[in-house]
Amino acid sequence: MHDRQLSRRAFLQHSSAALAGAALAGTMPARASAAQAGAGEKAPWPMRMSTSTVQFSSLSVEKACEQIAALGFAAVDFWHSGFGCPHLDDIEKRLGAEGLKDLLAKNKLKLYAFTCYNVGANNGYPRFAELLGKAGGGLAVREARYGKVKDLAAEMKALLEQLKPQLELAEKYNTRIAVENHGNSLLNSKDSFKAFVELNSNPRLGVAVAPYHLQAAKIPVEDVIGIAGKQLLFFYAWQNGAGTKQLPGVGPADFTPWIAALAKAGYAEYVNPFMHGHPGPDEMAKGLATARDYLIECHKKALAAS
Repeated sequence: MHDRQLSRRAFLQHSSAALAGAALAGTMPARASAAQAGAGEKAPWPMRMSTSTVQFSSLSVEKACEQIAALGFAAVDFWHSGFGCPHLDDIEKRLGAEGLKDLLAKNKLKLYAFTCYNVGANNGYPRFAELLGKAGGGLAVREARYGKVKDLAAEMKALLEQLKPQLELAEKYNTRIAVENHGNSLLNSKDSFKAFVELNSNPRLGVAVAPYHLQAAKIPVEDVIGIAGKQLLFFYAWQNGAGTKQLPGVGPADFTPWIAALAKAGYAEYVNPFMHGHPGPDEMAKGLATARDYLIECHKKALAAS
């Protein structure tokens, strides 16, 4: 089992381009693989995967990273105590930036994101900005404004204005910020994504797309991916369901069109299998393994159909 995990890990982290070429060569013989492509042909879109430590909240940050690495994920998103997850707080108080870099290096993981929703006192991005920057830079995922939307354009302009001090911190610490869509939120419709993208001109600011909430609002996920385009900085591989049925390949949603939309958009970040309401570590690891394998198959199908 250990050898299998290592081989899969190497496959995911170092051979995503080879996977894409194999998918094309295996299912569409008339199309050249990446290695055979002519100078004018684009290489197939590589899919990289991460996951979030909140799914292993009952474990120490060290054990959570070990689990994530053993499952073959390339990168990690750290969560804080506002969601009952001790990891970011522990990193801040005990490990520091250098300790975090050592932990990531030990597990051959990349730092993808800090989820910095301002839940509870002082849990937002400003608290963790310096730590994120010193650890090598990465993405901070945060919320939009909650509540009923009365004037979309005006309220979106106000949100972007309110984010300016945080974007100054992002510039200072060489980090980025992604605003996630959510139910009962300013960012929760196709028009709201259009307004965000049109009004935002800061390269350090973008969106995090959560299909779970889009499905709840009956908004096509592929449409939102297309609207977000190059401003899409985080994608939750997460469907609207109960328990582990939120995970890809466990619940009923077909993720292939979503992966195809990411490929079409040239999405440059990680695909992040995710759920809320986490079971114990063993069941969580089993669900994430199913999600990982399912997304690999979706990637093959998406490339074959392109």
